[in-house]
Amino acid sequence: MKKLILAVLILASAKTFAQTSTGDQSFAKKIMSRLEFGIKAGVNVSNFQNFNLPTDPLIGFHAGASVAYKFTDHFMVQEDFLYSLQGAKLKGGILGTQDIKLSYVQVPILLKYRTTSGFYVEAGAQTGILLKEEIAGFNTTNEKVFKKIDASAVGGLGFQSKMGLGIGARYAYGFTKAGNFPTSAAINNDFKNSTIQASLSYTF
Repeated sequence: MKKLILAVLILASAKTFAQTSTGDQSFAKKIMSRLEFGIKAGVNVSNFQNFNLPTDPLIGFHAGASVAYKFTDHFMVQEDFLYSLQGAKLKGGILGTQDIKLSYVQVPILLKYRTTSGFYVEAGAQTGILLKEEIAGFNTTNEKVFKKIDASAVGGLGFQSKMGLGIGARYAYGFTKAGNFPTSAAINNDFKNSTIQASLSYTF
């Protein structure tokens, strides 16, 4: 009798474990079915806002990957991981027009609404980590004159075809100060980054 009870308990435990394992696999498949992975690249047109010296826009680029989780067929949250070259052209500098190039890793997190036809709008925020700064004619290796962290508000729109190919445009406006110049430089550090991005993308 004891052996029979033991056998029943073992069988019941095995069945419960199998059902739990199957449930876990089903949940994982459900999560994976709601994920979208993609790659993107494009052009940046950037400048500084509230800079106390005259500047022109700088042409740069961005490239990277994205992942989105779909709450519904239309509403999702998307996170990108991008390399972004941006900055400004300083007019009338010591060497004439001087390019100020800032290389960031940008991580935007955006809420996105996409219609059945493929058009979408998105909005959110991004954090940037400065990898490198270059000012034409100057060595900035020893003295960093831009802040390491940059935060921006982001908004955009675009279109994604059913094949996965897409085109989009975003505007990122910095809400943290970008400058870290010494006071002797007579530069107002209150200026902020401002970047327009045009992208081509592919979603798997």
